[in-house]
Amino acid sequence: MLDRPAFPFIMVHVNPRFLFVLFVMAHLVLHATEAPTNSAYILTPSPPATPRINGPNIFGVRPGSPFLYAIPATGDRPVTFAVENLPPGLSVDPATGQITGSVKKNGEHVVILHAKNAQGEDRKKFRIVVGEKIALTPPMGWNSWNCWAESVDQEKILRSARAMTASGLAQHGWTYINIDDTWQGTRTGNDHALQPNEKFPDLKALCAEIHGLGLKAGIYSTPWITSYAKQAGGSSDQPDGSWSKDLATDKYWKLGRYSFATADANQLGTWGFDYLKYDWNPNDVPHVMEMSKALRKSGRDIVFSLSNTAPFDHAADWVRWANCWRTTSDIRDTWGGTDAFWQYGVSEIGFAQDRWAPFAGPGHWNDPDMLVVGNVGWGSQLHGTQLTPDEQYTHISLWCMLSAPLLIGCNLEQLDPFTLNLLGNDEVLALDQDALGKQAVRVATVGAVDIYLKELEDGSKALGFFNRDSTTQTINFNKFTYLGFNGRQHVRDLWRQQDLPDVVDLMKNPLPVTIPAHGVQLYKFTAAK
Repeated sequence: MLDRPAFPFIMVHVNPRFLFVLFVMAHLVLHATEAPTNSAYILTPSPPATPRINGPNIFGVRPGSPFLYAIPATGDRPVTFAVENLPPGLSVDPATGQITGSVKKNGEHVVILHAKNAQGEDRKKFRIVVGEKIALTPPMGWNSWNCWAESVDQEKILRSARAMTASGLAQHGWTYINIDDTWQGTRTGNDHALQPNEKFPDLKALCAEIHGLGLKAGIYSTPWITSYAKQAGGSSDQPDGSWSKDLATDKYWKLGRYSFATADANQLGTWGFDYLKYDWNPNDVPHVMEMSKALRKSGRDIVFSLSNTAPFDHAADWVRWANCWRTTSDIRDTWGGTDAFWQYGVSEIGFAQDRWAPFAGPGHWNDPDMLVVGNVGWGSQLHGTQLTPDEQYTHISLWCMLSAPLLIGCNLEQLDPFTLNLLGNDEVLALDQDALGKQAVRVATVGAVDIYLKELEDGSKALGFFNRDSTTQTINFNKFTYLGFNGRQHVRDLWRQQDLPDVVDLMKNPLPVTIPAHGVQLYKFTAAK
């Protein structure tokens, strides 16, 4: 078994994103390409014409908070939605499947979701849990940085939200549309709350339109005086929060004497945001607590996500005060290694998460950074991900096994068939959205193959066979008894959505597994009754 050491860059104070932007245009001129279609390597069959309800089977909301959950369902349109046993205060739109309203009292409500079209009907048991915990499953959505970087604006965000629904990704549970850095303007009003710059003329209208699509809106800030992209931050050395673009980053990438966390949290609630990425290094407990408490009083359920490279020594504090926290520096769209900007490849990050596993669970998630599939580029010129198709299957498989927040980083208006198929496998996404919320860990290594096990709420287990080598590997796996498998097991190939022959007595008849270079085989095992 290969256990990698903790990353040595946990306390690095210079974010790779900012340095990277200075040089990225030259790189893109040399390397820009169209996103590959990889059509011959599509593994997952298309969803059936009959309705199929996807997404988690649980949703958390605080008492009295605005409720929005759009039932994610594939199938030929039009689809009519209904919900049995909705608690008082909630209603469902039969045309869109959007459940809205608010619930005043704590409690758990078991409802039945229905989706029906001309070809058939599907139903699913669903739990609405009203209490202090939100983000009972990892957030799924999109973030603007790996696509638009500093060129983001309100129109691009709206187009991305529309593309999320038009592409069908929302039917698989992809929900959040998150603005990253460079939306910030100046502070105004009696409370000096931060206002947007000219690129975002009406954030309240933006949130309303995103909500109208059944999606949720996210935004970015920092407790520093200036953000990594040299925009206004959440504090100042001036009591009125005054700020200038001429500020030098080496002087103002720091915490100011005056914090505006409460004013900013209230403003985010008024606008209608549902997610906050809070970005600085090192993350410190007092400022996390301050913003966490401010968000709780904002009048909305706002998922609180810390970035970047959260110190491991305070993992228990992140569990208490945040919903997600970055366990790494920034990711890049390569398989391995690092670069001068402290960006790490998928394998360097993904296979180094075991020590964080005890801190993952409903309401609090380890975040190994965004997904680098599709057309990415950190600016105006994009390129197809440098990951091979097999490396992309590994990327999505591993992040789902890790119960990680899933944030797409590519241009949603340029989704090729391969990327759309990759992001639309509901059986793979169900591992990430499993209500048990138990992060997978490496349980065995056979040669170059790492085996990860994830326990699921229904008692079944997922095994991921990850090939770290650059050549195809075949192993005969016989450690099922050692891993707690007893008796005959049904086997499901999750990427191909196919049942394989049952396995039994694997000590005598090992399971042969062939894994392509840097690829994965992802199986679900369920005890036969």
